[in-house]
Amino acid sequence: MPGTLKGLVLSGGAGTRLRPITHTSAKQLVPVANKPVLFYGLEALRDAGVTDIGIVVGDTHEEIEAAVGDGSELGIRATYIRQEDPLGLAHAVLTAEGFLQDSSFVMYLGDNLLRDGITALVDQFRTGGSDALIQLQRVPDPESYGVAELDGDRVIRLVEKPKEPASDLALVGVYMFTPAIFESAKAIRPSERGELEITDAIQHLIDRGLRVEPHVVTGWWKDTGRLDDMLEANRLVLDVIQPRNDGEVENSVIEGRVVIERGARIIDSSVRGPAIIGAGALVENAYVGPYSAISSGVVVRRAEVEHSILLANSRVENVDARVESSLVGRGATIRRGDQKPRAYRFMVGDSSEINLL
Repeated sequence: MPGTLKGLVLSGGAGTRLRPITHTSAKQLVPVANKPVLFYGLEALRDAGVTDIGIVVGDTHEEIEAAVGDGSELGIRATYIRQEDPLGLAHAVLTAEGFLQDSSFVMYLGDNLLRDGITALVDQFRTGGSDALIQLQRVPDPESYGVAELDGDRVIRLVEKPKEPASDLALVGVYMFTPAIFESAKAIRPSERGELEITDAIQHLIDRGLRVEPHVVTGWWKDTGRLDDMLEANRLVLDVIQPRNDGEVENSVIEGRVVIERGARIIDSSVRGPAIIGAGALVENAYVGPYSAISSGVVVRRAEVEHSILLANSRVENVDARVESSLVGRGATIRRGDQKPRAYRFMVGDSSEINLL
């Protein structure tokens, strides 16, 4: 039975699928319902009783360290572990061996969200006798994931992105290990993409005759590495928010579950929840529709926004069509000018996408 558990949160990825946002920001700090994705994972670990947490970081380490600090505000103790190159999940485990030492641990991918947290997973591991416990979920497209084959209550085979999947049970981004994983991670070779794959390390555990158990989750799980998944995660979190008003509402209509944070002002506008309006934001002569997350310092004026995430200090003004299903970066401006003749004028960063509908 594992003794004290440590946590290992992986936050070193480059976030190429969320560019251009991640050209200037760590993907794990992009907010869902106005909270960085990374914080959901750290809080899930804390709520499961795991508070001594190593955070594996890469090139964005300064930003992540500034956001999390020593972890005390989140009820954890954070230790930062530098991974010089993103050479795979099993490589991250080996990079953290000095921190983990002889402790069993939870490994959590920092850009993942799970509705029901990980307390049930941790409890199963604490009371069981397995050398590894992997979280699985049934998915419609298992060929896109690492897939597990089961024999009763044991995992007997793992295959990374199989062309012909033997099951629909995909690995969710949460794993539990005893220190036996270190020997297996050291024994495997890099995959075709040059990485030490955690699926290969777990398969090595199985081949050694060690016990790997499954934990199948039924609540939603999201990898927030792509825009569509980020918006869907935002929708799922907003679906369960409790309304609160700590700001100012003047001559406006607020419908449904809406959180208005301190210092936010809503003037001559309509806000239809579920939605969150961040601290110090201004919504004036505007409409904010369902599944919108308006971050701190944002201005929405004479415009309509729905099913979108607007990051801190961005502005959407004088736009005569609804902004929807969008992710607007920090400090960005979307504005219709007054000049005639009317035309489009853009300053667009690398890897941006603009759709004119």
